[in-house]
Amino acid sequence: MLTVIDWRELSACRDSDPDLFFPIGSTGPAVDQIEKALAICASCSVTEECLQYALETNQEAGVWGAYAEDDRRRLRKRWLAERRRRRAS
Repeated sequence: MLTVIDWRELSACRDSDPDLFFPIGSTGPAVDQIEKALAICASCSVTEECLQYALETNQEAGVWGAYAEDDRRRLRKRWLAERRRRRAS
C-alpha cells in the first residue's frame, strides 16, 4: 500500500516550538529568534515545498522555507510577477 507523506511530516521544524518561527517584529530580540529558526531551516529537506506553500497561500507572518517575513515578501512579489507573465504568454 502506497502512503502519501505530507511535506510537513518531513520538516525539520515539526518538533520545534512554533513560536520560534513567528517572532514579533524583525529587530531586537526577534533577530536572534529569526536566526534560530533559519538555522533549523538550514537542516531541512523540504524547504522548497515549505516556501512554495507559503507563497501560494500568502503566509505573511513567520519564517517559511528558510525566508523571514521581509525577504519572503520581496520574493513573493517577484513570484507573482512571474506567474502573471507566464499566464499572459
